[in-house]
Parts: sequence; C-alpha cells; structure tokens
Amino acid sequence: MAAGAIVAIIVAVVVVLLVIGALSVARRRKLQQRFGPEYDRVAGEMNSRRKANAELAERERRVRGLDIHPLDETARARYEGEWTAIQERFVDRPGQAVAQAGILVTSVMKDRGYPTEGYDQILADLSVEHANTLDHYRQAHDVSLRTEGGTVSTEDLRLGMLHYRALFGDLLGLPAEGSRPAPTAGGEGGTPAAGTEPDAAATYEPAATSEPVVPAPRSGPAR
Repeated sequence: MAAGAIVAIIVAVVVVLLVIGALSVARRRKLQQRFGPEYDRVAGEMNSRRKANAELAERERRVRGLDIHPLDETARARYEGEWTAIQERFVDRPGQAVAQAGILVTSVMKDRGYPTEGYDQILADLSVEHANTLDHYRQAHDVSLRTEGGTVSTEDLRLGMLHYRALFGDLLGLPAEGSRPAPTAGGEGGTPAAGTEPDAAATYEPAATSEPVVPAPRSGPAR
C-alpha cells in the first residue's frame, strides 16, 4: 500500500476519533447540565463517568416513555390547600404531619404520572426533571424512616417538612422559595390589604428569608 494511502487512512481514523470524542464530551456536558449534582453522585457511585452517562441516558429514555404531565390549576389549588392543612397540624402533631406530607408528595407524583413503587426507581425517575430538589426528597425520606423508628427530634421533623416542601413545590411547578415576591395591597410586594387572604405559598415564606417557615411544635413529645 502506498505511503500516501496509509497516511490518509491514519488521518481519517484520527478525525473519526476526534469526532467521537467531541460528541462524547458534548453529551456528558448536556447530562451534567440536566442532572446537576445527581450526575456527580451517580458517577461517584459507579466510579465511572462512562457508566454514569449510560445510566442517566437510560433514565431519560425511561421517563420519555412515561405519561408525565403537569397538574391543572384546580389540582394545584387543591394540593396547596392540603399542604396548608398539614402544615397547621404540625404544631400539635409534628410526627404525624411529616408522615402526611410524605403521603401528599407521593399523591402529587402519582397524579402527575410518575410510578410510585420502589424508592430507588422513584429517585431515578424524578432525577430527570427534578434533580435540583432530589436531595431534599432523600433527606425527607430519611426523616420519615427515623420517625417510624422513634429516633427523630422535633428539629429533624421541622427540617423534614421543609425538605418535603421543596419537592412538593417543584412538582406543582411553584416558583423556588427564594424567588417568590411578597404579596401587597396592590399585589406587587409588602403587606396584604385588610380583608384579603395571601396565597398558600406566600404564607409559607416570609419576605426576609428564602427558608419557608414551619410553625414550631407545641412542647411535649413528638407524636
């Protein structure tokens, strides 16, 4: 074979390898942008970015095959009302309120079309569209498990409510807690006009902080 032909083959192979490498890098960056911290978590667990890429791409394919859909306004309003009632219950029965918050979040998932069987599968499915609040769900789930075992403090329960709230709001499509404006008499910020009711989301977050407020439980053991 002529030297020129050999050089041409080598150049062609190098070009193909460069194209494959560029596509791989682009795909990895796309997955990193979509999954955020979940990408690093999976890559660390698998000890391989290549395996992580394959796993996360498979999650995307699975979720595309599900009938995931947003809630209509009626359902969103109903769920927000249920959350407000659970939050008010936290004062007297914090343990029960956290358990009910977990049940409510599961109901929202199911209503939106997510399968709700198997904790690991739930995490995998949620990671595709809700990666930014996935760790909140992990921590809330942990609080729920420790509540069942009786090894949780009232502060843990309060944090559990906050963690459930983060995913709950994300599933409902509510603004992130820190970006919600405070209601005003004219509807643009400040204090609501007398005789008006602030919306459920606004009552959950004071304007001066990005952390939602969960009322402190009454003194006594958590139930």
